This record gives sequence, structure tokens and C-alpha cells, in this order.
Amino acid sequence: MTERERAGPLEGERSVGGREPGPLDRPTDPEAGLPEAGSDLAPPEPTRAPPEEVRPPRGASGLALALSAVLPGSGHMVSGSVARGAWLLLGWGALLGAAWLGRDVLRQPTALDEWVATITLAASLVLVWGVAMRDLLRARAAAAVTAELDDRVGDSQWAIAGRHFRRNGLAMAGLVVIVILYLVALLAPLLAPFDPIAQGDIVHDSYLAPHGEHLLGTDQFARDMLSRIIYGARISLSIGFVAVAIAIILGSLLGAVAGYLGGRLDSFLMRFTDMVMAFPRLVLLIMIIALFDPSIALIIAVLGLTQWPGTARLVRGEVLSLREHEYIQAARALGFGRSRIILRHLIPNVLAPVIVAATLGIGNTIVLEAGLSFLGLGVQPPTPSWGTLVADGRQNLIGAWWVATFPGLAIVLTVLAFNLVGDGLRDAMDPRLRS
Repeated sequence: MTERERAGPLEGERSVGGREPGPLDRPTDPEAGLPEAGSDLAPPEPTRAPPEEVRPPRGASGLALALSAVLPGSGHMVSGSVARGAWLLLGWGALLGAAWLGRDVLRQPTALDEWVATITLAASLVLVWGVAMRDLLRARAAAAVTAELDDRVGDSQWAIAGRHFRRNGLAMAGLVVIVILYLVALLAPLLAPFDPIAQGDIVHDSYLAPHGEHLLGTDQFARDMLSRIIYGARISLSIGFVAVAIAIILGSLLGAVAGYLGGRLDSFLMRFTDMVMAFPRLVLLIMIIALFDPSIALIIAVLGLTQWPGTARLVRGEVLSLREHEYIQAARALGFGRSRIILRHLIPNVLAPVIVAATLGIGNTIVLEAGLSFLGLGVQPPTPSWGTLVADGRQNLIGAWWVATFPGLAIVLTVLAFNLVGDGLRDAMDPRLRS
């Protein structure tokens, strides 16, 4: 052995574990300190996991499963997911309360709306119970998987958008309000305390202020305002949903065809769209409804057939940017037909802005329908609608303020909820707006 080998490695040649020193080998002297933040030697910052209330509980026990089988949501609270468990418990309790209020209807449903309410209540109870059990069963099956892998592996764009949407408190609050409103509309025969069109004693019970028996008062014909608002929700919400669905389907198809095929067909469809958009919409609605007898079907058709141009132009712009992508060219090379490319490749990839536009459009449609009903061109009495209820109360705003105030607040709350959900969806689905 030479003197150089007996002397051992020099200071600059000191090895670590039989290998050459690397960039991560740091001195153990405490005075040397740690690398500065942001340098190559600094350890990576831990990734912040999503809030626990948006994930199902992990490692659910047998006790949690047994509790949720009897009372959905209680198993989540035992497993540590308090917020999710509280929501499930609240929904389960509200549905049971609706069943108690409408127990007479549930015993023997006769009319179509009563059957719809009964089926909706049963489906909602099964849904809440199934969601609670599904969460716990998935948590039990995935107990061995770490949170980091569970949150990062296999995330699609829709899953990422859903996670960002759930972190938006205002958007989630709007979604809860929308779900409650539609449940109230579907369960109207179970929740309404009185017949919404039955007149009471006009001499003694008209314009009663809110009190114990009539929580929101009565109108000029002694009809219960709470019952009329609940049944009015069915008209306003259904008109908004169906009319926007017609406009979205028609506008998406026309916009996709115009954007993909191009040429003369694109020019013709866009010029026709510009012509429809050039007419003042409210004037056109009033003219069409004035020529025919106003009905719910006519109002839905007119609102849907006059709202599609905006969706068509939006979809056409998105399709123009997508039709030159590689996967569309590959579909053409494989010999796929135009209809298959449009329906299965183009339209699914433009759904994000269309969903946002549809959410915002429902609120606008509800306001427009309320305006037509206020003018007497919408839903005709005695069928209750929020617009007609506001119109009934305008004659006595000082003496009976509750007749117009509560339906007006229902309209404001509904439109605000849809706008909050639309803004939340826009922020979640657009990668440029995600914080």
C-alpha cells in the first residue's frame, strides 16, 4: 500500500458511502446551516392537499358503515369527515321532514304531480343513502393508498375542474340553493300546506299578514302565498330549464355544423343567426305570444327558439379552432363520417363553455318569463307563476307588501344562485382562470 493510499482521501476527494460526493451531500455541521429556499439544494415544498371536507373519509371502520346504513352521514362524522357527514345528515333529515309533511299524499297518490313527488322523494332518499355508503366503501377499499397518490393519479380535466369548483364556496352555495329549489318544485304536493288555486273567505281572509297558519300571508283572494310560491317554482324553473335545453341543443348542432363544414353553408347559417339576433327579442316574444293563446308550451318554445343564436356563435368559434387539431385529422384519415366527427369528437370538446352559457342562460330565461307573466303575456291565471304573483301584488304594495315581495325575493335568489354557479364553472373549467 502506498503512502497516498494510507493517507486516505483528501478533503476535496472525500466519498460518501463508497461513491463520489453529489450535489445533495451537505455538511453535518450545524453552523453550516441549510440551503436557502429556492436554491437547487433546497428540499421541495410539500404539495398542499385538497381540503378534507371535499374527500370521502379514509379507512372507514365497520362501525361507520353500520351507522351510515341506519343514518346516512353519521358514519362520515365518526370517520372524521364532519362537514360531508353534516350535509348528508341535513339532506336526509330534510327529506324525512318532507315525507312527514306529505304523509297523506304519500299514502294514496292520485294525480300525476303527486306521483312525480312520491317518486322524486323515494329517489332522493335512495340517492343520499347510496352516496353515504359509496363514500365509506370506497374509503375502506382505498385505505392503503396514500393521499398524495389518490389526489394525483388518473385525474382527468373534468376531475380537476370539479375539484376547483368544490373549493369555490360561493359556487357551492349557489349549487345547494338550486338543488333545494328544484327539490321543492318537484315535491310541491308534499310541501304546500294549501291548495294554491283554492280561494278562501275573501271577506275575512284576504290580505292577511304573515302569521302562524299562513306563514307568508294571503293574497286578495285569500289564497295562501307560501303554497302559490311553491307551485310557482315548478312553472318558472321548468320553463327556464326546458327552454335553455332547447336553445343549447339547437345552437350547438347549428354552430358545430357551420364551423366544421364551412363554406356557403357556414355563411348561410351565420347570416340567418345574425338576422335572428337583429330582432329585439322582447318585442319578438310579445308579438308571437300576442298572436296566439298564451300557454306554457308556447312560452317554452318561443323562449327556446329565440335564445339559440348566442350558443351557435359560441360553438362555431370553438369548432373553428378544433377542426384542425391532430385528432380530428386522424378521424378523417380513418374514414369517419362528418356526423360522427361532429357528434362524438367536436361537440364533447366544446361542452365546457356551453355548460357555463347554459347555467347563466337559465337565470336570464327565468327573469324573461317573469317579465312576460308580469305583463300578462305569460302563464295565465289561476296557474301560479312568480311573475304573475309579483303582478298580483303591484296593486297593493303598501298595504300588502308580502304579496309581491316574497315572489320577487324568490326570483332574485334563483337568478343569483344560477349566476354564482355559472361564474364558478367558468373559473373551474378555464385553466387560465384557476388560482
